[in-house]
Amino acid sequence: MNIAIRINDLNFAHPGGSVPALERVSLTISTGESVALLGPSGAGKTTLLALLDGRLQGWRGRVSVLGAPLDPDQPPPRASRPDTGFVFQEFALVERSTVLRNVLNGRLGRMAPLRALLGSPTPHDLDIARTALTDCGIADLAERRVDSLSGGQRQRVAIARCLAQEPRLILADEPVSNLDPTRAGEVLALLTGAAQARGATALFSSHQPDLARRFAQRIIGMRDGRIAFDVPTSELNDDATAELYREVEPLPGLSLRAVS
Repeated sequence: MNIAIRINDLNFAHPGGSVPALERVSLTISTGESVALLGPSGAGKTTLLALLDGRLQGWRGRVSVLGAPLDPDQPPPRASRPDTGFVFQEFALVERSTVLRNVLNGRLGRMAPLRALLGSPTPHDLDIARTALTDCGIADLAERRVDSLSGGQRQRVAIARCLAQEPRLILADEPVSNLDPTRAGEVLALLTGAAQARGATALFSSHQPDLARRFAQRIIGMRDGRIAFDVPTSELNDDATAELYREVEPLPGLSLRAVS
């Protein structure tokens, strides 16, 4: 069995933070799996994804991504970064640029340094970008400016940019939180389907149990920086979900508050 992600006893606290953002996290994700991180806001989902993307340092434990150990003190080397693609909750697109140019930005890590600096794609880069546009159903928007698009269209651009990297691992942070239920289902179907078609691993975060059930083979519940459960989707029950989102029991003299 090939392993895409292996984590052993991971601990992390944000600088100045009084409580750990991640505590004693251990898990293994196989190549080609589609996995959802489920949990309330503040559970540690975004932090874990950012760490796996190599954007956080100062953690403790052991983390391996795509067979290579991450260094807790420095980001991954440039040569390996395109193998991991990231889809952001807020799209992170260049608003005044065209759809095609935004998708080509996903190719920069695959280009020679000078060509990337000049923003000069090869015909091969253009072919891959246009294929990603077609796969995401937005080939007809290639020359449109991003700031003229709807939220659903923008998220498709973000996914196409990720696919243009030719990643082996796709990480997505709440990729449909800003979309209505119909568009959310369409985008998650696109994201997980594209990963499966390419033999890539997909790990996405969500606070919506119904969507996690529909599009993940496996669901990892997180709460307060820890893993609460890790089960195949078919074994996720309502009791486990309710416990994940339960309110904290009030202390004497204090009112009930929701977990944030």
